[in-house]
Amino acid sequence: MKLWVSALLMAWFGVLSCVQAEFFTSIGHMTDLIYAEKELVQSLKEYILVEEAKLSKIKSWANKMEALTSKSAADAEGYLAHPVNAYKLVKRLNTDWPALEDLVLQDSAAGFIANLSVQRQFFPTDEDEIGAAKALMRLQDTYRLDPDTISRGELPGTKYQAMLSVDDCFGMGRSAYNEGDYYHTVLWMEQVLKQLDAGEEATTTKSQVLDYLSYAVFQLGDLHRALELTRRLLSLDPSHERAGGNLRYFEQLLEEEREKMLSNQTEAELATPEGIYERPVDYLPERDVYESLCRGEGVKLTPRRQKRLFCRYHHGNRAPQLLIAPFKEEDEWDSPHIVRYYDVMSDEEIERIKEIAKPKLARATVRDPKTGVLTVASYRVSKSSWLEEDDDPVVARVNRRMQHITGLTVKTAELLQVANYGVGGQYEPHFDFSRNDERHTFKHLGTGNRVATFLNYMSDVEAGGATVFPDLGAAIWPKKGTAVFWYNLMRSGEGDYRTRHAACPVLVGCKWVSNKWFHERGQEFLRPCGSTEVD
Repeated sequence: MKLWVSALLMAWFGVLSCVQAEFFTSIGHMTDLIYAEKELVQSLKEYILVEEAKLSKIKSWANKMEALTSKSAADAEGYLAHPVNAYKLVKRLNTDWPALEDLVLQDSAAGFIANLSVQRQFFPTDEDEIGAAKALMRLQDTYRLDPDTISRGELPGTKYQAMLSVDDCFGMGRSAYNEGDYYHTVLWMEQVLKQLDAGEEATTTKSQVLDYLSYAVFQLGDLHRALELTRRLLSLDPSHERAGGNLRYFEQLLEEEREKMLSNQTEAELATPEGIYERPVDYLPERDVYESLCRGEGVKLTPRRQKRLFCRYHHGNRAPQLLIAPFKEEDEWDSPHIVRYYDVMSDEEIERIKEIAKPKLARATVRDPKTGVLTVASYRVSKSSWLEEDDDPVVARVNRRMQHITGLTVKTAELLQVANYGVGGQYEPHFDFSRNDERHTFKHLGTGNRVATFLNYMSDVEAGGATVFPDLGAAIWPKKGTAVFWYNLMRSGEGDYRTRHAACPVLVGCKWVSNKWFHERGQEFLRPCGSTEVD
């Protein structure tokens, strides 16, 4: 028993010692949880085997004693007339029954519980559960999926069947409610009712659902439906105190509304809305355009523009390393010029870089434009790590390759950043360069602004995960081993605001990327300045 507990603890510490919650931000780290859960199942089965062995012994003893006492009780004096029987009775009650008591009192679960208690410190937290729930809602909004589709697990490109139970859907709705997101609360609580009405068994009751749902629709301004749902709740649970209070409050508000309408001599009818609610407007002005592009809609790749896009062999301004083996280059967009290179990284290089990066992965941050301090943000859901050339020869090799392809020096570039996206992982529209009001963002580096971005796709993505440019109407889809490149600054040094881009939420799959940000210093003769502001 002690051996398997120790082995399991060592495995857990080895796998999770570098992970501090926020599992939902990286599928790569979440894979560790799969193996950890498998270990937990194994330890549970070990406990069951020990418990079953103990129960088998107790059962055997009980059967033996049942047969013996049936015989002895039938003729107690005659049975005890034999001195051996008398001795054995005394011995059993003085020695054997206490031994059985010790066996019954043995806590076979102690090892498993102690093991589980230690491991719980590495389990996902409430933050992870809320983050994962928000991720599903983000996918629901971005890709226009209704809760029923998500509940049935009918997503494109999936290899495994996965469904949400009534209790799972209730958890989704409750997470939204606790975050003050009444729009999604209504959608998921209605899905709970739908599955309950279909006869699905659950610990969640209709009363619980109606309690959340009635208040959520009230918060969305639907007083009539809130009143109707509250009455349904009271019909199921007449003693529900909060529902009784809400009913009186809703009726009072409705009466005030009627009186107000009558005083205004309005003939409008107090019709009950149909229960269809608008998604609230949020902080992102280009939300609709961004999400449309993520779905592959609204791409402005007109036939005229498409005629200006070509494929060619690229030798990096006749770099000696590429003269014999040039890269295949494909235009993705004409202005600003965005290109894709093929076979930039081999599968072996990709796996090695992932292997090096994974232990270093930490929640991806953004730089606060006012303070310059790095901080986490809800609009960037991924984990990243920074790799130096000394970490492994493959890192140095990939850096040299990017330098040869772009014709820019990596001496003043940032370290190679490797990112792995989590559940519904995304990075909403942003600029890679610092704007005029953020001039101090890269001051500590002393290398100027980010002049260009080189983005390596290190995995295919079954659905979602595109790189989109809302101002352009462009969408670029991940292809393993390829890379895309664009300039963030014009030759004048002014930022090219058309390069505002985003990483769409990953709908199905595990997205890995790496990128290199080239800076201005050192590029003076490699990419000379232009003579006008728009060069």
